[in-house]
Amino acid sequence: MATRARRPERRNQVLSRERIIESAIELLDAGGEGALTVRALSERLSTGSGAISYHVGKRDDLLDTVTETVVTAALATEPARAGAAPADEIRVVALALFDAIAEHPWLATRLTLQVIRNPVGPVTVGIFERIGRQVGALGVPQARWFDAASTLVHYILGAVSQNARIEGDTSGVDPDADRDEFFDAASAAWQGLNPEDYPFMHAIVGQMREHDDREQFLTGIAVVLDGLTRLH
Repeated sequence: MATRARRPERRNQVLSRERIIESAIELLDAGGEGALTVRALSERLSTGSGAISYHVGKRDDLLDTVTETVVTAALATEPARAGAAPADEIRVVALALFDAIAEHPWLATRLTLQVIRNPVGPVTVGIFERIGRQVGALGVPQARWFDAASTLVHYILGAVSQNARIEGDTSGVDPDADRDEFFDAASAAWQGLNPEDYPFMHAIVGQMREHDDREQFLTGIAVVLDGLTRLH
């Protein structure tokens, strides 16, 4: 009597904290915070909610963890070059955060919440430490370090958050509209304004439509840095 060959058992991938974080980021990138549910994550990982909770805690804990993971990776960006000027180093960090949020639009809100809710957490401390060291190197008096670093951090978070919203993840903006469509519609609306009442808006409408987000972001950094160097 012939013996039926035994089908080899499928070997499941070992569930780990790193794998959960990676899958959570993928869900967030694909659909924003609304897409990250325990059920969706459990199905993606072929596991139960208890196993996920064991490794990363509750959903809010997981959101904090993925935020920390992405921001820490951004802050690990190497310095511009050996002996680079403090202003150049600040630009490197600022652009790393800008690019991280451009890649992960959900990060804008979570990053801001981390800074507000957890001032001693690795996200807040990491950002302030990396930028703050350069503030001192700029020659800003130590008595003004906190104000100077806070001004830079607030500008960076505000600017990158606005850019993330323009990418289409908040109310008031069509989530299916791309950047060019958004600015084309805005410029058309501005051009429709009465030029006698809104001469400035008419003067800049072309600049708004053609501007580069990263260059605009760096212009803001330059303005802030110029002001900080005058705090002597």
